[in-house]
Amino acid sequence: MSMPSHTAPKRGRRQPFYRDLSFQVLAGMVLGVAAGYALPNFAINLQPLGDAFIRVIQMLIGPIIFCTVCSGIAGVNDFRKVGRVAIKALFYFEVVTSLALVLGLVAINVLKPGMGMNVDMHHVHSAAVDAYVVKAQHAVTVSEFLLNVIPHTAVSAFASGDVLQVLFFSVLFALGLAAIGERARPALDVIDAVSSALFWIIGLTMKIAPVAAFGAIAFTVSKFGFGTLLSLGRLIVEFYLTCALFIGFVLWPIAKANGFSLPRLMRYIGAELLLVLGTSSSETVFPQLIDKLERLGCEKSVVGVVLPTAYTFNHDGTCLYFAAAAVFLAQATNTPMSWHDQLVLLMVLLLTSKGAAGVSGAAIAVLAATLAASNTIPVESIALILGIHKVLSSAFVFTNVVGNSVATIVVANWEKALNRTALRRELATGFRDVEAPVGVLDRSPNGSAGR
Repeated sequence: MSMPSHTAPKRGRRQPFYRDLSFQVLAGMVLGVAAGYALPNFAINLQPLGDAFIRVIQMLIGPIIFCTVCSGIAGVNDFRKVGRVAIKALFYFEVVTSLALVLGLVAINVLKPGMGMNVDMHHVHSAAVDAYVVKAQHAVTVSEFLLNVIPHTAVSAFASGDVLQVLFFSVLFALGLAAIGERARPALDVIDAVSSALFWIIGLTMKIAPVAAFGAIAFTVSKFGFGTLLSLGRLIVEFYLTCALFIGFVLWPIAKANGFSLPRLMRYIGAELLLVLGTSSSETVFPQLIDKLERLGCEKSVVGVVLPTAYTFNHDGTCLYFAAAAVFLAQATNTPMSWHDQLVLLMVLLLTSKGAAGVSGAAIAVLAATLAASNTIPVESIALILGIHKVLSSAFVFTNVVGNSVATIVVANWEKALNRTALRRELATGFRDVEAPVGVLDRSPNGSAGR
């Protein structure tokens, strides 16, 4: 089996620490917290900084998925391999997200952050969640979910930004290119050229990532204040602890069993992890993850199938959030929930959690649908956690990104499509974004991305 030609990045004088993206994003977040606390009237107007950055990335995700999937699958020219990778990936997603749901339920029952709140729902202003309550009345059936995978038109998939619909069309198109063989070469050349242009735009956009993190954090602190965070601090601490336990006791052993270090991987994607903490959106780092996972030695065809699919089906952190939030609301409102009720909730979550998208705002809608389907916890109680949802979403999106990165490397290892030499080298040295002359950036059809 041919492996991707991951040549070592061009070595040069490493940039000073203050030009490192991880440092800049962290500095932006710290300044954002300070601005939100000290200048709330000014900081409340900074939300467009984060939203504009997210929109630019969202604008590029559909075309990037299309180019990556087409170049990867058509280049392999092996239909059976594509199906094999997809089946292995879905199996992995189902097992790990189920573990996340179980861990989330156990942790929230042990720590009980909602006990003693004794919230009377008659005194809760729930107007803010009315839209979610209305949507929750219509439960999406399995057939509706499967039918929604197919876009009405090829253009509508990209226009709506639905990752699963874009992936569906991209896989079909890639298989069509593979089927016609050498005649597809001109189209693949165009796709590779478009891909290089898109990643150039991503590189340019990432220069404003620290500003986006600054604006998003400043807005959050100024809007909700530290008072809101303190009033529900027990839930915040419990949830962040649960995410840490999941990373330490589920993802770490999985990484170790597949021959790589999770702490080193997290260091390698450190800039991306800091960015999702600031923006609360995993979509902001999707293009960069494609690049870095290919540098780590994952074959391009595997990355092209697994990572976009993971963004739809492998929401480890979001599953932790659903379990924690649902039981917390039951505890806070004194809604009795036996273990039988919680097992029913677990079964419902196994289905509804697959509808959560990469954008953090979708989690509230899916949580509302889950509570409506379980018919135990009042849907209106979601109003209790709206104020801290942004803080919680930072943690679960962070966990999602770590989980999706681990999943891609694991499936590549299972498929024997992992260049272990590149993996060891990159994790040992860390990501080196060295300065290079204009024109050095090159994303070859084999999946390497040298600078």
